[in-house]
Amino acid sequence: MERLLVLARHGQSDWNLKKLFTGWRDPELTDLGVEEARNAGRWLKEQGYGFDVAFTSNLKRAQRTCALILEEMDLTDVETIRNEALNERDYGDLSGLNKDDARERWGDAQVHQWRRSYDVPPPGGESLKDTAARVLPYYIQFILPRVMAGERVLVAAHGNSLRALVMVLDGMTTKTIASLEIATGIPLVYQLKADTTVESKTVLEHDIDHKV
Repeated sequence: MERLLVLARHGQSDWNLKKLFTGWRDPELTDLGVEEARNAGRWLKEQGYGFDVAFTSNLKRAQRTCALILEEMDLTDVETIRNEALNERDYGDLSGLNKDDARERWGDAQVHQWRRSYDVPPPGGESLKDTAARVLPYYIQFILPRVMAGERVLVAAHGNSLRALVMVLDGMTTKTIASLEIATGIPLVYQLKADTTVESKTVLEHDIDHKV
């Protein structure tokens, strides 16, 4: 039985380009972000992948990425489920601020701690631990059962909601997760074992298809 789970971070957004903390704000994809999403769909199709169901967040940059991937794969009729549990982490008071301006205001060390620590949230926002507390139960209750039933599942979401998933799938610690960056528009292809652990992981890029 195939137990396929593909994770894809949304393509570049307008606020990514402007180096703004985004969180639950809802900017559009840039032209590059659209192309990144389309490329992800092309690469997945070229490698022979298909999907039976897709999950995405309540934010339009992830929703559009999901739709573009499926469009490139000629799978526009695939069931797509949206839920805010998959939203990006809430950056609270940092939302909308330029990252360089935030460093000038609070200092490099403090901003780095907010961005990369596991359990220190920015003012009014969520830590990665907080994000994981909503992402992982949703994954266990709604996404994983579909994978284990043999359905091919796409999750198009955000850097931090996907980091929370990858942390568990890859067996990372609260320390090693700090250095993990998930690139925009690059699919992470997992095949799961019958016990729900990872059998294989492939980072899928054009002309680069390597297992880690």
